Amino acid sequence: MEQWENNITLRGDLVDLPVFSHMNHGKKFYRFLLEVERLSGAVDTLPVIAELEVLEQLDLTAGSRLRVEGQVRSHNQSDDTGRHLLIFVFASSLTAEEGPGINTLRVTGTICREPVYRRTPLGREICDVMLAVPRAFRRADYLPCILWGRLAQMGAQCHTRDALTIDGRLQSRIYSKYVEDRLVERTAYELSALTAERPEEAE
Repeated sequence: MEQWENNITLRGDLVDLPVFSHMNHGKKFYRFLLEVERLSGAVDTLPVIAELEVLEQLDLTAGSRLRVEGQVRSHNQSDDTGRHLLIFVFASSLTAEEGPGINTLRVTGTICREPVYRRTPLGREICDVMLAVPRAFRRADYLPCILWGRLAQMGAQCHTRDALTIDGRLQSRIYSKYVEDRLVERTAYELSALTAERPEEAE
C-alpha cells in the first residue's frame, strides 16, 4: 500500500481570533476554532492550527467565514490526568469564502488496533476503528473513526494492519467524565464515515 491519503476541506465561521499555539523549527503556529454546521442543523466546533505565514494571507476578524484546506492530525499530550490524543486540522491554506458549511475528508491508513463493534441502546450498529495515517519523516497520525450500520459490519470484519479508506467528516462530540470524583465535560473529535472501503478491493 503506497497511496496514503489525508485531505480535509472545511467551510465555516471563525469563532474567535487565532491565538498562539507553539513554535516548531523556528516557525510560529496559531490555533483557532471553526464552527461548521451540518445539514441537520447541528454544529461541529473544530480546532484548526495554521502557520503564521498561512494566517497572514487573510485579514482575519472574528466571525469571518473561512474555507480551510489541510489534513487531520493528531498529537499526544500528557497532563495531570494522563495522556490525551489531541485531534485537529492542520491548515495548508485559508481563504475567505461565503456559502453553506463544508466538512469533507478522505483518509487512507492502516488499522492499528482491533476494531470494536457494538450496538447503541436503540439498536444502531457502530464500529470504532483507529487508523494510523503515515506522513513525512516517518511519523503517523492516529485518527479515531466511527463506522455506522452496514459500514460497521464491514469494519468488524477488518483486523489490525488492514488498510482502509474513509470518506466522511470530522465531528465534535461533548461527553461527561469523572475526574477525581468530579464530573467534567470534555470534547471528543472523531472521523464519521459516510463510505469506507478496503483499497485493495477497490482496484
